[in-house]
Formats: sequence, C-alpha cells, structure tokens
Amino acid sequence: MNTAAGKVALITGGSRGIGAATAVRLAKDGADVAFTYNQSADRAAEVVEQIKAVGRRALAIQADSASAQAVQDAVSETVAEFGRLDILVNNAGAAVFAPITELSIADFDHIVNINVKAVFVASRAAAAHLTSGGRIITIGSCAATRVAGPAYSLYSLSKTALIGLTKGLARDLGAQGITANLIHPGPIDTEMNPADGPTADDNRAVVALGKYGEAWDVAAAVSYLAGESGRYVSGAELAVDGGYVV
Repeated sequence: MNTAAGKVALITGGSRGIGAATAVRLAKDGADVAFTYNQSADRAAEVVEQIKAVGRRALAIQADSASAQAVQDAVSETVAEFGRLDILVNNAGAAVFAPITELSIADFDHIVNINVKAVFVASRAAAAHLTSGGRIITIGSCAATRVAGPAYSLYSLSKTALIGLTKGLARDLGAQGITANLIHPGPIDTEMNPADGPTADDNRAVVALGKYGEAWDVAAAVSYLAGESGRYVSGAELAVDGGYVV
C-alpha cells in the first residue's frame, strides 16, 4: 500500500543511517523525495539511485544543517523542484558526549544549532508550503527523557527541547490540518552508534529486548506517521527503542 502516494517529502540528513532508510521507505510508499546531506556526496548519490529504482523522483541537496540559511534554502529548492511539499522529516543531528565540565560554549552552539535551531527553521519554512494533510516528523532520542549514564547533558538538552517544539507546532498548525510528531529512537545500529561499538554492550543492557534496532525500524514509524494511518496523531512522542530503561 502506497501510503504516501503522490506526496513530496523532504528529509534532512538523508544520505545515511536513519535518514537514508527513511528516504527509501517513503519512496516505496509512493513519495517523491528530497533530502539534504552535508559531506557524503557518494552516499547521497547511492540513495538517489535507490529512490529512482522504485520509480520515484529524487533530489539530493548539499546543505549544512548548522546553517539556518542552508536549511531554509533546502525547503525552497524542494518546492521549486517538485512544486509542493507534504512531509518534512527533521532527521539531521549531531552529538557531543562529555562531562559538563569538559563541554565548551562552542560545543553548545554546535549541538543546539543542528539539533534544535535547524528543526525550528525547517519547520517554519515548511509550514509556509504545507497544506491540510501535511506532516512534520522530527527524530528525537530516547535520551530526551531517560538518561542511563553520564556525559549526556548537552545531547539530552537538545533532544528534550524538541518535545516542547513539537507540541507547539501541533497546536500552531492543527487548525490547518497539519500534524507534528516526534519519534524517539533508542540504540539503532548506524555508523554513529554501531551495534559492535565500544558502548554497545552497555546500551543493550538497558534495552528490554536486549538488542539494537535497525534504521528500518525508525523508517517504519515515520511511514506510519506520514501516511493515512497517522492522520489523527499529533503532538505525540513515539518511542522506537526496544524498551529503553523501561
């Protein structure tokens, strides 16, 4: 079932990991897909080919999510290319894990610019184009409300901010028939957090299912919220975390 048939989606940070899986999943659901990437041009080209392989149009946009102007331009470029925008997936993110005494103001600015400001900027820009049935879906983190160890203060701050932003967006845009929701992934096997990495055993120890998830698990949740089945879900937080510190 093509739950996004005829729609246009924009995904920030779509060249790898959760973003790439989401781009391909929404294409399989019937959407034309634009996505941003920062440095991975070769990986972006691979995702473009995967989208085209299922018969949908694709657009890769080089954009650094630390730049508000680049984020705004990505929304404009998507609309210029495809003539509309129906689904925004705020996926691009960054992380710095260190004790509070070792974090710098530059670290704060970097993380907040990418994890919070870019989401605000993209959502504001997208809202000018979304119509009834439009979707804003943001990728948060299980660390927004459950911190299982030290060194997460800055990262958790940035992801917790998305809860208030998402609920505010849901209120601001609900009268126009636009939904806004937040997905909280747990340990997902990606390059940023590999299932064979140095902290993998610690992560598995606090997951009820005792294992890492895959990027496709999060992409499936995006598909649900983006499609007809998610039409009455807004302002919600959806955990895709295997039961992280239940």
